[in-house]
Amino acid sequence: MEEKSQVTRENYAADISSIREAQQRIRPFIHRTPVLSSETLNSMVGRKLLFKCECFQKGGAFKFRGACNTIFSLDDAQAAQGIVTHSSGNHAAAVSLAAKLRGIRAYVVIPKNAPQCKVENVRRYGGQIIWSESTIESRENIATKVLQDTGATLVHPFNDGRIISGQGTISVEFLEQAPQIDTLIVPISGGGLISGVALAAKSINPGIRVLGAEPKGANDAARSKEAGRIITLSQTDTVADGLRAFLGDLTWPIVRDFVDDIVVVEDKEIIEAMRLCFEILKVAVEPSGAIGLAAVLSESFRNNSTFRDCKNVGIILSGGNVDLAVLWDSFSK
Repeated sequence: MEEKSQVTRENYAADISSIREAQQRIRPFIHRTPVLSSETLNSMVGRKLLFKCECFQKGGAFKFRGACNTIFSLDDAQAAQGIVTHSSGNHAAAVSLAAKLRGIRAYVVIPKNAPQCKVENVRRYGGQIIWSESTIESRENIATKVLQDTGATLVHPFNDGRIISGQGTISVEFLEQAPQIDTLIVPISGGGLISGVALAAKSINPGIRVLGAEPKGANDAARSKEAGRIITLSQTDTVADGLRAFLGDLTWPIVRDFVDDIVVVEDKEIIEAMRLCFEILKVAVEPSGAIGLAAVLSESFRNNSTFRDCKNVGIILSGGNVDLAVLWDSFSK
């Protein structure tokens, strides 16, 4: 499909050219993830739903795309000093794996409340874990100290043009696999994923609608869109541990200009969407990964007349790193 948008990097941190470059750079390393559908779920919502399964990506989440693009963009001198990041889980694992493939050291600042399954992924991929408190401020302060001590390069979880470009490759693939999509529903947190997805999608098909999906207990992006400026929250409270970050100064302009709306859902709706993914799609997703389905099933989406013409809806299942220890324990009782 011809790319028609006039989006340029003079205005934003990434554009379709940087996304195409990222696609070529990461192609040898990533999975081209499949697209699934379900007639049962289609009948529940009265629309065609198409699921881009980034839960099957290396590292178990979409984050590997941006991490891979960033780390393989480093020159040899930068790479020799290693990289530093801070993350509650999926980005940490993605950076650790990409660094392992590049053959460099990864210093990973992780909050003490990160899910154990995500911590184990970091260990599995060889990341050097440095613990922080659960706040963003603690994570960033410790990461800054590690940068000063090591001379390594920061790989930010979302507020980086290379990260945004890597995540945007999802749109390129998705619209090649399912060009009939008229609406994309994307989890939103710090905005790296939805920024890349929106930039690529609007460049390929300017008429496509891009919607964010956000938990009510961490609805800073929805509030930011309403206020026309970045809003942060004093605290977040949601089962979706991957959606607790706030928009950055690079992601906000893209969200502001290219994301059409944000659907806010309750945690109970996210959990129900997880159950449907497990039972009907037969796909293991984490809460952050299920929120797109939760959004399209929500009353706020289904009763909104603006969305009535959303007939072919693409949903990004962003990750599948869910701690199933409670489930396995229940089987042994």
